[in-house]
Amino acid sequence: MQHPAPLADFGRRIMILGPSNAGKSTLADAIGRKLGIEAIHLDRFRHQPGTDWVPRDTADFHALHDAAILADAWAMDGNYTELMPQRFARATGVIVIDDHFLKRYLRYFRRTLFQRQRIGGLPGSRDSVKWMMIAWIWKTRNASKYRVMARASGLPCLICQNRRERDALYAAWSLQVRR
Repeated sequence: MQHPAPLADFGRRIMILGPSNAGKSTLADAIGRKLGIEAIHLDRFRHQPGTDWVPRDTADFHALHDAAILADAWAMDGNYTELMPQRFARATGVIVIDDHFLKRYLRYFRRTLFQRQRIGGLPGSRDSVKWMMIAWIWKTRNASKYRVMARASGLPCLICQNRRERDALYAAWSLQVRR
């Protein structure tokens, strides 16, 4: 990542893409607080609150997503490829973040085993380690698919490939991580 363009260049509807446990929700929260806009975590729409990641009905999930993207401003994290066309159509900027898959495994285990509440987590629930998620992190070892989509979108685009670049982005935009 070279020196990033100013945050203002990304507008007020910012998509944040990347593989699981790369830091998308934390970045959406930091951008949302910096800009005074809502941080939207798509995992909360996809899964039922108060559960251990039980999926919501697909039609309900799609309806929640489609209503949320109509807002004037948001920092929205999550992928859900089937919904990206309409999200890209409304977005004013896109950020892709990534990190080595082994570091993402470490983040997954740390947050699942030791964090009671986390940014982007389901309200009223506690995570548990799942083989399905372990396999998913392996399957999505990098963000190449998201980098291609972001670049092809024609939107202002920024790609952070590792923690060092992500930390540089936080510093450049004076973003704060909520503790």
